Amino acid sequence: MEGKILLCVTGGIAAYKAIDLASQLTKSGFEVKTAMTKNALKFVSALNFSAITNQSVHTDLFEDSDPIPHIHLADWADLTVVAPATANIIAKAAQGIGDDLVSTILLSQPKPILYVPAMNVHIYEHPATQNNLKILKDRSNYILEPETGLLACGYEGKGKYPPNEEVIYAIRCYLKYPTDLTGKKVLVTAGATAEPIDPMRMITNKSSRKMGLSIARAFALRGAEVTLIYGIMSESIPYYIKKSIFAPTAKLMYDAVMEHSKDYDIIVQCAAVSDYKPVKPSTQKLKKSGNFNLELVATPDILEHLGKIKPKKQKLVGFAAESEHILENAREKLEKKNLDLICANNLETAGKDETTLNLIRAGTTKTTKSVQLTGNKFDVALQLVEYIVSL
Repeated sequence: MEGKILLCVTGGIAAYKAIDLASQLTKSGFEVKTAMTKNALKFVSALNFSAITNQSVHTDLFEDSDPIPHIHLADWADLTVVAPATANIIAKAAQGIGDDLVSTILLSQPKPILYVPAMNVHIYEHPATQNNLKILKDRSNYILEPETGLLACGYEGKGKYPPNEEVIYAIRCYLKYPTDLTGKKVLVTAGATAEPIDPMRMITNKSSRKMGLSIARAFALRGAEVTLIYGIMSESIPYYIKKSIFAPTAKLMYDAVMEHSKDYDIIVQCAAVSDYKPVKPSTQKLKKSGNFNLELVATPDILEHLGKIKPKKQKLVGFAAESEHILENAREKLEKKNLDLICANNLETAGKDETTLNLIRAGTTKTTKSVQLTGNKFDVALQLVEYIVSL
């Protein structure tokens, strides 16, 4: 069992998306109970949630099979999630108003609550709403900010309910970790670079691009200010990562990293950067006419240069994907490139959702046992971020 989630659904048009959220959570192994406001019931039925979760749904403070549902539901939950969170419920929670089941549950919950605001852009940006969100955040609650886009009301702006995949990432993070990295600046590289042979062909690396993106996501959810410098990506960048730079070749990535490197507390170099590139890429597509020789030259070593110029307080983390002698090769790379931590993994995990990382920190001896993290790449990323912070 992943955890016990109390899903509080309030009366916004995005309430229908909470049905899919409950479904995805249940399929992922979470136990989900639901509490709904009267206005939520005008958009969606309680039956939707009970059928999907096979768990109880609660809609009234006084007409419930449990004589004190607000207390028992709050106590039961590992994490309470308000999705969607309307301006009304946000205001009630911030001001301590408990006039129905959901608002009273929020008052009864001593643990941090995850709010997923979704509303009209003008309502979201209103000073009262922003002040109420600040109050909730200052009380150590979690706020997954809305997405920017076309809203149900016809307006375009910030206030859109985020993808449920991102809500679930936030849930998995906040079940174990707080938003305690506010003020920390983190630079993450991710994806694979590609060196052109001609306009059609290229040299690149075998990489799913998932690990780097998971690390950037984990840092951002923990509250850090994240800059993502990325090559070829197979997944969308989370909307709440505000600064991202596309660098599809080793030279472009080198230039982007060098331009920004000195301003960051932590740098995680996870990108699968090409080690070689053609000396003279063709400007026109090469025609197939038998064998041809391709002369290669080494690309700039981003990680090695970072190790030479890193400020005293900066933490530099590298990756080593190996096919043999994994720990030995990783330790050599750690020392040669002046890293604080290296994450070694087997090339066999490339492209997969699961991974195993062996962590070796600077200053350890050859007999020191590495720390091993195993599991889904996002869960491993969460553990890795915690380990990096401990450095």
